Amino acid sequence: MDRRKSLKSIVLGSVAGGLALNGCKPGTEVAIDEKTIESTAVKWRTEKENEHVAELYDEQFFNEHELATMTVLCDLILPGSEEFKSASDADVVSFIEFMAKDIPEMQTDLRGGLMWLDHKSNTEFEMEFKSATEAQQKTILDEIAYYDANIPESERPFEVNFFSLVRNLTMTGFYTTKIGIEELGYKGNMPNVWDGVPDDVLKKHGVSYDPEWVAKCVDQSKRNDIAEWDENGNLIT
Repeated sequence: MDRRKSLKSIVLGSVAGGLALNGCKPGTEVAIDEKTIESTAVKWRTEKENEHVAELYDEQFFNEHELATMTVLCDLILPGSEEFKSASDADVVSFIEFMAKDIPEMQTDLRGGLMWLDHKSNTEFEMEFKSATEAQQKTILDEIAYYDANIPESERPFEVNFFSLVRNLTMTGFYTTKIGIEELGYKGNMPNVWDGVPDDVLKKHGVSYDPEWVAKCVDQSKRNDIAEWDENGNLIT
């Protein structure tokens, strides 16, 4: 199984585990404007829910430096290629920003983790994490990307749990966007083709279809036509 498929399995099958890191866009400094996501009311939400969402969009959690660092980190976790889109292509950082505001318990871990990355990078390479080379960034992340599933989360190092949190948010954010869903090949509920009850079942019960009824109701070439009925309830077409 290649790395991309392994990452997909986290979303589809809740698979945990460390993953090898491939590719990134080091030095990328992109300020994600969360307000590019429309904060229009959604009909299936209650009025209070829509008000809450609107309030969250109006708030700002990450500063510009944190947004840029998180963008680099997410693209390290889910890089783009000629075949696939990257985390930043799906604006995953805006999703993480929103989740941090909607679930304040995440904020300390997210902000603290970004500070840890910069501290580690400054200590080892004398530069901020987002400015380090791809190889340097991978060196840092390789130390925290693999955790022992037998060790309880509460006993793991802070930075390990931080990376696990961001990885999970990245996967969730990406594969719940149009780009991610298309990559999975998920088409949602699709109408199937029904050709009627199988002949052997009809014979078993000693029944059969009226040829005229079959022509009108089981003709798949007319499956998208809207049925019409006469005033006596008889099917016309």
